[in-house]
Amino acid sequence: MRFPSVEIALSTFTDRLMSILPLVVIAMFLSLAMAGAWAIQRVSRKSGWIDTVWSVGVGIGGILAVAYTDGDINRRAILLIVVCAWSLRLASHIGWRTKGSGEDPRYAKFIDDWGDRAAWRLFLFLQLQALAAFVLVLAVYLAAANDRPFPQAIDGLAMLLAIVALGGEALSDAQLGRFRKTPEAKTEVCEVGLWRYSRHPNYFFEWLFWCCWPLFASTGSIWNWLSLLAPLMMYWLLVHVSGVPPLEEHMLRSRGDKFRALQRRVNAFFPGPRKSTLPGDQQ
Repeated sequence: MRFPSVEIALSTFTDRLMSILPLVVIAMFLSLAMAGAWAIQRVSRKSGWIDTVWSVGVGIGGILAVAYTDGDINRRAILLIVVCAWSLRLASHIGWRTKGSGEDPRYAKFIDDWGDRAAWRLFLFLQLQALAAFVLVLAVYLAAANDRPFPQAIDGLAMLLAIVALGGEALSDAQLGRFRKTPEAKTEVCEVGLWRYSRHPNYFFEWLFWCCWPLFASTGSIWNWLSLLAPLMMYWLLVHVSGVPPLEEHMLRSRGDKFRALQRRVNAFFPGPRKSTLPGDQQ
C-alpha cells in the first residue's frame, strides 16, 4: 500500500535537508579553520596569522558556496572571480605584513586583558569569528543561488561596488604601507592619499565590498534578504567591536595628542571633507 502524502512529505524533507547540507559542511569547515588559526597563533605568537587564515577560510567557503548552488552559471562564474580576488588580496596582504612585523596590537590588547585565561578565551573568540565568516559566506551562497538570467542592471551595480571596494582597499593598504617605511611613521600619523579623508579607509572599503552581495542576491525570495546580514554585521564589527575601537585605543596610547588632533579633523569611517584645523592641531 502506498501513502502519497507521506512520500511527498519525505521528499520535501529530503530536498530541504540536501539544501542546507552544504551550509552545514561550510560551517564545520570554518570552525575547523579557526581552530587551526588558534593553534598557529599559539605556536608562532603572531596573531596576524589569525586574520590570514580567516581570509583564506572565507574565500574557500565562498568557493564551496558557489560550487554547491545551482543558480545562473554566468553569475556564479563572476562571483567565483570576485570572492577569490578578495580572499587572495586580503590574505596575501595580511600574511606579508605579519611575516615582517610583530604582534597585532588589537589581539595583543585582548590577550593582555584576558590574562591567564587568554588561550581559551582566544579559542572561543575565534569560534565567534568562524560564525561571522559563515554569515559572509551565506551571502555568497544566496547570491550564487540567484537563478535570474545574468546580467541584470543590479548585477552591474554590484560589480561596480565590488571593483571600487577591492581597488580602494588595495590602494589604502598600499598608501599605509609606503607611509610606514618613512622616518615620520615612528612618531606621526598617516594622512596621505585616502587617509586624509578617513582614519580607516581600508575598513570602509572592506565594508563596501560586502555591500555588493545583497545586490547580487537580489530576487523575489524573502530568504535572500538574509544576505543583508553580511554588510550589517561587517559594519558593526569594524566600527564598534574589533576594528576601529581597539586600533584607535592603540593609536591614542602610541601617538597621544597627534592622534587626538587627527580625530578632530578626519572622519573615523566614512570618507568625507576634512574639518577645519583647530588651533594647536598639526596638518
